[in-house]
Amino acid sequence: MSLVLHDTRTRRKAPFQPLDPSNVRMYVCGPTVYDYAHIGNARPVIVFDLLFRLLRARYGAEAVTYARNITDVDDKIIAAAARNGETIRALTERTYAQFEADVAALLCLPPTLTPRATETIPEMIGMIEVLVANGHAYAADGHVLFEIATMPDYGRFSGRSLDEMQAGARVEVAPYKRAAGDFVLWKPSTPDQPGWDSPWGRGRPGWHIECSAMAEYHLGETFDIHGGGVDLIFPHHENEIAQSVCAHGGKPLATVWMHNAFLDFGGEKMSKSLGNVRTIHALLQDFPGEALRYTMLSAQYRDPFDWDDERVRQGKVALDRFYGALRATGDLAPIFPETPAVLPALDDDLNTPLAQAVLHELATNLNKAETEEERAAAKGALLASGNLMGFLEADPDTWFRWRPAGATGLDDAAIDALVLARREARARRDFAEADRLRAVLAEAGIALEDKPDATLWRRS
Repeated sequence: MSLVLHDTRTRRKAPFQPLDPSNVRMYVCGPTVYDYAHIGNARPVIVFDLLFRLLRARYGAEAVTYARNITDVDDKIIAAAARNGETIRALTERTYAQFEADVAALLCLPPTLTPRATETIPEMIGMIEVLVANGHAYAADGHVLFEIATMPDYGRFSGRSLDEMQAGARVEVAPYKRAAGDFVLWKPSTPDQPGWDSPWGRGRPGWHIECSAMAEYHLGETFDIHGGGVDLIFPHHENEIAQSVCAHGGKPLATVWMHNAFLDFGGEKMSKSLGNVRTIHALLQDFPGEALRYTMLSAQYRDPFDWDDERVRQGKVALDRFYGALRATGDLAPIFPETPAVLPALDDDLNTPLAQAVLHELATNLNKAETEEERAAAKGALLASGNLMGFLEADPDTWFRWRPAGATGLDDAAIDALVLARREARARRDFAEADRLRAVLAEAGIALEDKPDATLWRRS
């Protein structure tokens, strides 16, 4: 089965055909680094990390380039730095370092490229100059704006008519605009704002031109896959398409467009205005990152998803089952299959619920395997499929020793000592003492599993 992906542009699924199988290119809109990323921001990070892994499995690790940009010049960044009393550079460096740490804890691979907006200013200016020269953009009052009337099919990507966009657009209606929907490519900076010299005066880029310029510089005028959340379809991706197509003589920006659905919390959209934001960083204090990843992938990426801590707990229970099956095999070397069993599910537009069901089947097979050869093959099958999805990369004993940040109670050393004391009591047939110690451990939330040569424990 070939890889099939849903294309936002065509509104249908179709087999993926890379422009060049030896050079598959994907661009995903990354973070604006002014504050902690919330769990809604993690959905595209996890979804497109999974696609990155799948593309690498299909075409080879060296054949896939994944670019995820960093927006490090933006009005939100300027405002946040002013509130914090710190420099913009200090804010963006600190915030991006935290973002990297948080998404690494979600088992996301580093993208091939992480271009920064501030490092691509000359390319942005160059693209704007092309748009002005060919009549698609105009300078006015220190600004440069894209004139949407010069692109007849503007709005087709997002499925909006010009009238609808002008009626509902949350855009600044300024006297220097020829039309309300015209969007900013370049804007002037005050002395206390970041700015760069340009043919139109000292200023800074608009948000949309940043991604177009970074994508062109690193991936070429046309590349394979452009991804992001559904909230970016309009205006961001509509505007990216407009300025890139017009700057490149009509060439498409990307051949496939993919968008993940919203993530809600308690039935409402997660947003700072509603006060229901859950940051990745805060959730990582309460749950292992792998459990957050498993929970996020329990829904197909195009389906709306209501985040709930109980679902995360259920995700951890599922992972406990997988790691328990692996731990029971001890040091047995796995025999890996040629093709991971989850591949057909993932090839169907990243059908992760089906893929997770396959993982459960593989864990059952491992638990039921009788001969050493069967167990080695079943272990390899579970690991291969889990690893393709970004799971089961930890040592099982390490997994079961995880506990929330700030948790009180018995630490690992105390648990090990009680487990050893219980084994010694059993060895001298002092079963009353052994039962007492088991009760102490159970009260602390520690489950035991007795083996002939050891006693395994885990935090429940």
